[in-house]
Amino acid sequence: MTTISEYKCPNCGGPLEFSSEKQKLCCPFCDSEYTVEEFNAAPLQTTVSEDDSWNGVIEAGQWDDSELAGLAEYICRSCGGTILTDKTTASATCPYCDNPVVMNDQVSDALRPEYVIPFKLNKDAARAEFEKHLKGKKLLPKAFTEGNHIDEIKGIYVPYWIFDADVDAKFSYDAKTENTWKENDEEVTETKIYKLFRKGTLRFEAIPVDASVKMPDDLMESIEPFDLSEAAVFNPGYLAGYSADRYSIGTDETIERARERLEKSVRDIFLDSVSDYTDVQETFSQILPDIQARYVLYPVWILNTVWNDKTYTFAMNGQTGKFVGDLPIDRSAYRKWFAVYGAGIAAAIYLLANLLH
Repeated sequence: MTTISEYKCPNCGGPLEFSSEKQKLCCPFCDSEYTVEEFNAAPLQTTVSEDDSWNGVIEAGQWDDSELAGLAEYICRSCGGTILTDKTTASATCPYCDNPVVMNDQVSDALRPEYVIPFKLNKDAARAEFEKHLKGKKLLPKAFTEGNHIDEIKGIYVPYWIFDADVDAKFSYDAKTENTWKENDEEVTETKIYKLFRKGTLRFEAIPVDASVKMPDDLMESIEPFDLSEAAVFNPGYLAGYSADRYSIGTDETIERARERLEKSVRDIFLDSVSDYTDVQETFSQILPDIQARYVLYPVWILNTVWNDKTYTFAMNGQTGKFVGDLPIDRSAYRKWFAVYGAGIAAAIYLLANLLH
């Protein structure tokens, strides 16, 4: 049984979308606005159930079980169009009538998200940041800026596991100090060796690790941090008008990345407590974390664009506006730049050398 919740305006029946500016569900046809809580209480909210079994005869080839294992099929109740997605997709827009549809069976399983940070910045803000990202890049190919597809920026809720941890830690260090002075026209160095011990308890909250195989970890980590204090208790209404992925990487796979980040932070914090020494070397460490995981959705604007058969992915934090992404280099422009500036630097070095002589 597939359950589909369609976010239609109770006033006119048009498709609603969640507005990042107003933090409400808005109707583009009659300009009605509803908070998520108001919409959930509205008597005209449409929820339908449909049996997705089918007993008809198919003359053509059949999907095999291995193919179907990664797919889900949904029917748009507005136009009857069929939406085929992978099973990690939590929400989508009907490609036929552009009606936002939320697939509840993809987000209401046993591991329903606990929180969601709603989009605060819209597509126009993402487009502006992308253009700002390109501005002033002397070695950027002109064809890249003229041919990129900035209208294809997509807002997506990326699944994250966030880890809270209480950590008991112990460290020991070999440290030394060196003092140098002159005595009877001779340089004297005094070296002192110390054995240092540190122990303590630390609390970490909301260490994020993205839980989607579609998103590169380094890209997602580059747009951090997200402010979890602005998160709302999860409600499918926040997904209307956006894409959303269900987690495709479990806690067993992501906890190691969280542990790496946690242990690096613990080491840095304890090492900062060891100061006023010329050199410090860690000789022993014991880090014992008690870790708990939570499942949340974070807002991200994504742009994929292709240039010279290579895909370039850009991402913007949909809450803070932090924008990241690698850019191609125009090799011809680089060679010209190097020839001009390289010659200038060589001339400056030659001139300086002659002045010194």
